[in-house]
Amino acid sequence: MFNFWIGVIFALVNFGLFLLCYRLFGRMGLYAWIGMATVLANIQVVKTIEMFGLVMTLGNTIYASIYLVSDLLNEKYGEREAKKAVWFGFFTLIAATIIMQLVLVFEPQPQGPEIQRSLETIFGLMPRVALGSLCAYFVSQFVDVKIYTWLKKKCPGRNQLWIRNNGSTLVSQMLDSVTFCTIAFLGEFPMDVWWQILLTTYLIKFVVSAASTPVLYIARSMKVDES
Repeated sequence: MFNFWIGVIFALVNFGLFLLCYRLFGRMGLYAWIGMATVLANIQVVKTIEMFGLVMTLGNTIYASIYLVSDLLNEKYGEREAKKAVWFGFFTLIAATIIMQLVLVFEPQPQGPEIQRSLETIFGLMPRVALGSLCAYFVSQFVDVKIYTWLKKKCPGRNQLWIRNNGSTLVSQMLDSVTFCTIAFLGEFPMDVWWQILLTTYLIKFVVSAASTPVLYIARSMKVDES
């Protein structure tokens, strides 16, 4: 139960910081958040934990917040801005991967091999994880934006935001989880563990996204400085 309650606190902290980022920096804060979230999610995903007897990776909470960003941008600023944020996330992840792979190439001082090994543990898997993330990101984010735009036409009511939000993420996050787990982890873990990671990855992302619906309502009603 310890990991569960820490997970609840972790989600609340993520949501709180997201709202603060938007409140302080407006639309530019959303781009900053999506860039940060894509990098942090790929660092956190290296760590696996157990909750309710199931193996799962970290990174799902902050990665789910990316959908929160794209849905908010689509809701308040339109499909074009949401797509721009998706491309910004692409660039951030690619740039971080290239830079950190070059960092690993440098020969460390004889006194500092532990730091090198620690960096290799975190970023050594990053090319495969990043490839999985980029492919999953490409498939899921643009599907999410398209479905959200379609639902925005079919369910345009202001109080129907929860339908647009959850309806788009229900499909897009399934595509994301299958694509990412297949590329990043298939063969790295035994099949029973891989299935657990796939199942928990999707469930956690969707639960977090569903739980973030009130956050989306709050963010939509915020008055922010767009200058």
